[in-house]
Amino acid sequence: MDSNNISEVIIGLWQIADMERNGAKVDLELASNSLLHYYENGFTTFDMADHYGSAEEITGYFKKKLKLPNLKLYTKWVPSPGMINDQIAENAIHKSLKRMHSERLDLLQFHAWNYADPNWLDALYALSRLRGKGLIEKIGLTNFDHIHLNMVVESGIPIFSNQISYSLLDQRASNNMAKLCSDKQINLFAYGTVAGGFFSEKWLGKSAPIASEQLTWSQMKYKRFIDAAGGWDWYQTLLSSLSEIALSKNCSISTLASAFIKNSPAVTSVIIGARLGESSHIEENKKIKTILFSDEEKTAIRKILDMANLIAGNCGDEYRKPPFLTASGDLSHHIQEFPKPYPTKIQNKEKTKVFSGTPWESLAGYSRAVKKGNQVFISGTTATHGDKIIGGNDPAAQTHFIIDKIEGALQSVGASLDDVVRTRIFVNNIDQWEPIARAHGERFAEIQPANTMVEAKLIGDGYLVEIEAYAVVD
Repeated sequence: MDSNNISEVIIGLWQIADMERNGAKVDLELASNSLLHYYENGFTTFDMADHYGSAEEITGYFKKKLKLPNLKLYTKWVPSPGMINDQIAENAIHKSLKRMHSERLDLLQFHAWNYADPNWLDALYALSRLRGKGLIEKIGLTNFDHIHLNMVVESGIPIFSNQISYSLLDQRASNNMAKLCSDKQINLFAYGTVAGGFFSEKWLGKSAPIASEQLTWSQMKYKRFIDAAGGWDWYQTLLSSLSEIALSKNCSISTLASAFIKNSPAVTSVIIGARLGESSHIEENKKIKTILFSDEEKTAIRKILDMANLIAGNCGDEYRKPPFLTASGDLSHHIQEFPKPYPTKIQNKEKTKVFSGTPWESLAGYSRAVKKGNQVFISGTTATHGDKIIGGNDPAAQTHFIIDKIEGALQSVGASLDDVVRTRIFVNNIDQWEPIARAHGERFAEIQPANTMVEAKLIGDGYLVEIEAYAVVD
């Protein structure tokens, strides 16, 4: 992980979308001047996305106009769910390149909506090929959990970074994600550290705001995080403690909150949002790089964090499953619908077949899954996707992808993993039973179907595990 040349504080431009939500575009010249002010004060890296309003156009104008050295522009590709091929990926990258007046993207970060739909893997393999063509310098991920980050790396796709929500409100990344990023030498970028501005003196001792259009999108989002983490009274207790420590360090609460995450294990950078032309807090942001915490200060903060609720799910799940901790409380600002992960064929009104496209399905004459009435029978499934084995030689990674395929087959007939009542696991080498069992345990922890695991010689080189499942849809 070459973090020496990465800015410890990255300026995020997601609020441009909020500033433009009424249809009026941010003035390019004024926005460029704001970016220059950051750059002149040592903030040379800016983070954006294809859907952050005109953020890519603004940075492109800024780059072309001033041609500044050491300027880094990080962007994201967040495609709609559904089919992705090389041409779709290349069109998206060329669109960003054109907007940003660049010949190559410094960092392209990818977001996946539904792990059960393997098109997200097709997208990453396509991006890897575009990197080979010189259109992308580095590939990153955004809002990925540790399970699928590890799966990608073990599948041979080089990943530079993962950008996730990580703050005093949201500590999901502090365990498995931090360990994985340290072990795999992946840069961890933390956003949300100031919670949309809620970590500030402005809110100390104040009543909870009412969610309305008077709030920014960030404030609407992070008020949901406050409610999920422990509620307004708990948040005020945390804010009061932060205020005391901030006074002793001659810094703001927001600076302190960001510095605490910046000093957390595996975190390379924190991303601080900017409302261009409105407020910059540049002098305060500089302090994030230098603030250190005593053991007593860490203990005081950790004591309050221990009283909080852990945000539900894994990293990024706020964009994949309820409760949706987004500005709108759902995905209506992001996507319209989720297509079926796999094609289906209705044989009659009682029977539907699902196909995942592996060559063995046509060779041996079977379906990935068959739904008969309210029952779903899922064939023995390996970590096959096209001509690739997903997860490489990692038994846990292969297991997780197999469960993704099972989930995709179930989704294709209107069912879910919650409907699974029986699984059977076939292990090629019984010495690998534990990581396979643990992966099954992570995914079925609350479902707890009946299960059998046996050692069996699997067909095909490289396959470490095969799983079949049976579900009943209520």
